[in-house]
Amino acid sequence: MSQTTEASVITDRGTTPPRPGVDAHVPAVASLRRLLPFVRPALPALILSAVAALAATLCAVAFPLVIQQVIDGPITQQNLAGLWVPGAALLALGVLEALLFWARRMLSARPTMRVEARMRAAIYDHLQRLPVAFHDRWPTGQLMSRAVSDLATIRRFLGFGLVFLFVNLATFGVGLVVLLMLSWQLGLIIAVMAVPLVALCFRYESRYQVLARRSQDQVGDLASMVEESVLGIRILKAFGRSSHYSRRFAASARGLRATELTKAAVVARLWGSVIVIPEIAFGLTLFFGIVQVAGGSMSAGTLVAFFGVALSLRWPIDSIGWLLAMTNDAASATERYFEVMNSPVTITSPARPVRPMAPRRGHLRFEAVRFRFADTPADRGDLLRGIDLDVRPGETIALVGATGSGKTTLTALVNRLYDVTGGRIVLDGTDIREFDLAQLRRRIAVAFEEPTLFSASVRENVLLGWPDGTDDDVWAALQLAQADFVAGLPWGLDTRIGEQGLSLSGGQRQRLALARAVIGRPEVLVLDDPLSALDIHTESRVEQALRSVLTGTTALVVAHRASTVLLADRVALLAGGRISAVGTHAEMLASNPDYRDLLTSRTEVSDAR
Repeated sequence: MSQTTEASVITDRGTTPPRPGVDAHVPAVASLRRLLPFVRPALPALILSAVAALAATLCAVAFPLVIQQVIDGPITQQNLAGLWVPGAALLALGVLEALLFWARRMLSARPTMRVEARMRAAIYDHLQRLPVAFHDRWPTGQLMSRAVSDLATIRRFLGFGLVFLFVNLATFGVGLVVLLMLSWQLGLIIAVMAVPLVALCFRYESRYQVLARRSQDQVGDLASMVEESVLGIRILKAFGRSSHYSRRFAASARGLRATELTKAAVVARLWGSVIVIPEIAFGLTLFFGIVQVAGGSMSAGTLVAFFGVALSLRWPIDSIGWLLAMTNDAASATERYFEVMNSPVTITSPARPVRPMAPRRGHLRFEAVRFRFADTPADRGDLLRGIDLDVRPGETIALVGATGSGKTTLTALVNRLYDVTGGRIVLDGTDIREFDLAQLRRRIAVAFEEPTLFSASVRENVLLGWPDGTDDDVWAALQLAQADFVAGLPWGLDTRIGEQGLSLSGGQRQRLALARAVIGRPEVLVLDDPLSALDIHTESRVEQALRSVLTGTTALVVAHRASTVLLADRVALLAGGRISAVGTHAEMLASNPDYRDLLTSRTEVSDAR
């Protein structure tokens, strides 16, 4: 999620992503077909796995046929010596069945795990390339559930559900042919049974898929609530709102429970029907079979073989409801996965990026820049309505404006976290949209007001700003940012800081983020109120160190304090979506009452602290 503050001018626009499939039915086959590009490399192994499973199942079907020969042969003729051959055949079938099921598992496990790994790598890579505007709209929990639990659901389906859907249908077909060969009259009863089973499966399939999708979305919402509660635990405890969020979580959990119970009821009705209908068919065949044996038109061995084969079809029949539920779970998981994968990457490098010619001066210019968020209502104007600003090479400009005026949003345009919706931003005479994106972001470093740190070592966090840096570079950047506290950490640069850096104070986190921004000595430095969390003494030391950095760097600094403004060569006042005035601090104080009022009020607040 975006860490920029006024990018939470996105504040009230909501956080729930669009969910086109929540209450709509998409055929499961159509959804699962979308997996083919990922599954294609695993298809040979899955086909071999299905063949092995089918062969193993047919071994079980063959058992009753061997028993038929035993009953109608050696037993009827009282020739016990004739039992050796069929006995050996039964033993061989049992061993072969076990080996084939072992082979089935070994053939499918590794390829399906590779499919899951490829899909997870693909969605992670896509999430990194998606624009910040996408992450503004999607809760983290929803994205996590798609990248973790949904992919696990798809893997289980590919490794088991898909294989046994084929195997069980093929087994039922082969078994039905065998039954018809043993007794066409009794076999016809079993065949007719399939008609209402198919009708019931179609009836419950669409209802279950809608419920499966709703359940998976609710799991994502719960994950989001847990993530927000953990990250905001200090706020919840400080305001005594833990119980309130616990009640919200319990209410959401009850909603998920209700959906899961409804799913269970649908499966129960389907499964009950799937069991009852075959029982009726078996009862009828048993009755008519006994009549035929009594009348002499069927041997006892044939009747035993018929029911042995029929009973071996119970698993393929009984599993239909369960396998259809697994199929629909996988189809819903696939739809959720591709909702993210199909989200367009709107901020990209051009087909033929410009190769900047040396020397690079860092001359930054805003020309009639306009910006509005994609979901801003049509009746509301642009947030930025024509920004014109020239930041000369090596110059520092302080950007000042009232809260909500778009300062942070403007700084987010410089390295294309968002793209302008009008006008252009030019770096050294070239539109920044013509640069290779990675190259542009190496040339422009950013330090946000809300510093984001990762659960990694101090070294790794600082070197995000310059991966090729050495330990000496890290220490130099830390010294520049007045982050001397690192030397006192238990393992120095190797000290692992907790998630979001919450084991550090706000000022310490901000200084590490500042070190990360300055370590590569970028051409352009964008600082979003980088000193807001520092005490007055540390602020003074950091400002003094920053002066040496800003001397040779083009800088755009969002400023809320007079002390920060004094770092700048010039000040730009942002009001009404435009730059209303530009000048030195002294000139602006003398000639611009809006600037004077804004800075005076903030200075008074700062002094009061």
